[in-house]
Amino acid sequence: MNSSRPPKFAALSPLPLTLACVLALGGCAWRPIQTDPLPEMQVPDKWSIGALADVAHAEQLWPDSDWWKQFGSSELSALVDEGQRNNFEIAAAFSRVKQAEAQARIAGAPLLPNVEINANAARDLPISGGSPVNSAGAALQVSYEVDFWGKNRASRDAAEASLRANRYDRETVALTVTSGIVSTYLQVLSLRDRLEISRQNVSTAERVLRLVEAQSRAGSASPLDLARQRSALANQKALIPDLQQQEQDAQTALAILLGRPPQNFTVQEKGLSRIRMPRISAGLPSELLMRRPDIRRAEANLVAANANVAVARAALFPSITLTGSTGAQSNALLSLFDGPNLFASIGAGLIAPIFDGGRLKNQRDLAIAQKEELVQVYRQGVINSLSEVEKALGAIRSLEERYRLKSGEVDQARFAFDLSEIRFRAGAEDLMVVLDTQRTLSEAQNQLGQIKLQRLQATVSLYKALGGGWHDDAAGNGAAAP
Repeated sequence: MNSSRPPKFAALSPLPLTLACVLALGGCAWRPIQTDPLPEMQVPDKWSIGALADVAHAEQLWPDSDWWKQFGSSELSALVDEGQRNNFEIAAAFSRVKQAEAQARIAGAPLLPNVEINANAARDLPISGGSPVNSAGAALQVSYEVDFWGKNRASRDAAEASLRANRYDRETVALTVTSGIVSTYLQVLSLRDRLEISRQNVSTAERVLRLVEAQSRAGSASPLDLARQRSALANQKALIPDLQQQEQDAQTALAILLGRPPQNFTVQEKGLSRIRMPRISAGLPSELLMRRPDIRRAEANLVAANANVAVARAALFPSITLTGSTGAQSNALLSLFDGPNLFASIGAGLIAPIFDGGRLKNQRDLAIAQKEELVQVYRQGVINSLSEVEKALGAIRSLEERYRLKSGEVDQARFAFDLSEIRFRAGAEDLMVVLDTQRTLSEAQNQLGQIKLQRLQATVSLYKALGGGWHDDAAGNGAAAP
């Protein structure tokens, strides 16, 4: 063998030089992306004094991440844990996060060179005679779009912001589902309380009817009195089927939130008697913007829109691509990597828009208009979050007062009914008075049960409006409530 021939593969040395040139030029070309800051919002220093007077502590605290445990129900805690694991909406939101992660990786790929290898081998067989001819070739190609205008980095930044938005969206969905589980569970228990009250009212009406029937047989009660009491009893009985259907519907809705078929699902707790009435504080309004995942989602969407504007603007400028290749081609496979058969090349290409009918300019205008829309969406979200907290605080204060007054009304209505029944037995009172006090007691008890449920659900609404104890973690990925 000729000692002056270079060793095998030695001629591939242009490849490292090609890669070095591509990466060096690409790194020097990057320009930082200028994005607009978040719009300024005027946030009050504190919540309404009237709303805070009765329901918030002096210290500025926030709900715990496991806020539903404050209701004191182990069954509710177990159901919330199950819902967070099995709810289909949360699972779908998690899948959207995985999609966004893949999109972020895809968007980041153009920031790195694209490397391809192309190899081929052929054997030509002459039909008219002669010897077969073998040929082979191999080439390694490297291409890189120089990011002079920051388009590729802006695309990556937009994808990463969209990823954060999807993570915040998952936390928003989880908070909504958790609040729905708690609220629906309380509704089931409230309906069971109202059913029990209705059954007690039926029992009371039956007792009065037996008394009227006895008086009718003795001739001291008229057929009209008998008909009126039978009508009152029928009216009380008619309330039960509707309440039973409402309870069943509420249990079905709860099963759906848990990702369970409703046919074999039932709540074990019998009523609201063992449910505690939590008392929480509302913290500071300025901190609310960092405590609600939907607000953070709006922020991330706005950041993504800013980056998309940068992408659309960069598309108006020329695009420069660097290419490099090295390889070998030979009519003999065994001599493919011999020096004379090797080649290497470095090139550059430029593509600049000249006329596209205004497509790129209109795409830029579209991106700007979409960003301006998201600015308003962000502002509206902030205002809505502040108003939701105020409404929840005001509702709690109002419902506490209504519950106190209605409880006194129920006590007096029960006393009036008991007294009218005693006087009726003694013949000192007309049946119409008994029927009237009985109806008043039934309506007051039903309204008291509804107010108690509304008071509990207002607390759930306040927890939700405050972000449910959620907070952003150090990595900015969001933290789900455990």
